[in-house]
Amino acid sequence: RRLKFCHLLPWCRAAMSRLASRLIRFVDTKGRLLCGQPKVLSETLLKTGSDTAGGSSAELCKVHDPLAFMNSRIAEARELTGEEVQVSRLLQPIPPAQLLGIGLNYRKHGAEVKAEIPKYPIQFMKTLNTLANPGQEVPIPFYASDPPEVDYEVELAVVIRRAANGSFCVNVPEDEVMDYVAGFTVANDLTARRWQGKKGGGQWCRSKSFDHFCPLGPMLVFPEEIGDVQNLRLTTHVNGVKKQDSNTADMIFSVKQLIAYLSQDTTLLPGTVILTGTPEGVGFVRDPPEFLKPGDDVEVAIEGIGSLHNTLVEPWMEDE
Repeated sequence: RRLKFCHLLPWCRAAMSRLASRLIRFVDTKGRLLCGQPKVLSETLLKTGSDTAGGSSAELCKVHDPLAFMNSRIAEARELTGEEVQVSRLLQPIPPAQLLGIGLNYRKHGAEVKAEIPKYPIQFMKTLNTLANPGQEVPIPFYASDPPEVDYEVELAVVIRRAANGSFCVNVPEDEVMDYVAGFTVANDLTARRWQGKKGGGQWCRSKSFDHFCPLGPMLVFPEEIGDVQNLRLTTHVNGVKKQDSNTADMIFSVKQLIAYLSQDTTLLPGTVILTGTPEGVGFVRDPPEFLKPGDDVEVAIEGIGSLHNTLVEPWMEDE
């Protein structure tokens, strides 16, 4: 009987353990870098990235190494301990290994920029210096400030992991893609439009790779909590005024199609973040065009994930 009971212990632990449904990475009031499930996130924390008044809290996960959420240890890492702590500063939910972007992936956005529907996904890259935390101020680049040209782009971001069997995400068929998805978060693919054209040499990467041009957060939501990822509302507000309002159902290439395509003979390393495109409503096609300026509060949000706030500030000067 004792032997049989011992054999049941791993199953019992799994049945009794509680797994986080969503993840934040944060600094607590003791200065510790931790991972946990959000309990309360104050408006101050979400808008500024910090909360010194103690109005935000999280329940700790068993593991605080964010890489554990990107590999086969994910189930263990998601276990909740029951310990609750105060959140002092909110960080990107995971430190990305690389940032891959997809352009012109919404039908209505393609129509507003008068572009043909692409036959294959249009891929670009953002460099890691672009990362910004929730609430972090984003300086407008000096070389993209006169005339104004910085634009907002709300995007669903997909985070890649290793499968439960330890295999890497490479040559993955569409019906197996979700085995390699750690979760979803919100991104703002900030873009300097003149640099996206001739000033960037015809490539998009330069226009999207200025410092802090990829705010990410506020949390990572695990796939089973999302439901249908191809039916999520996504919006952008600038100073409280709605600028983008669409649905992932308008994507030209679905999340599964994108990952299957990007993984063809190409290993998507654990922690790879894929920005899946922006919908209609961007600033540069408006009449007259609308670009971000110092002091603008930009909120990008996706249904079931949350809102990501960042404020634009004065341009960096040449001697800074």
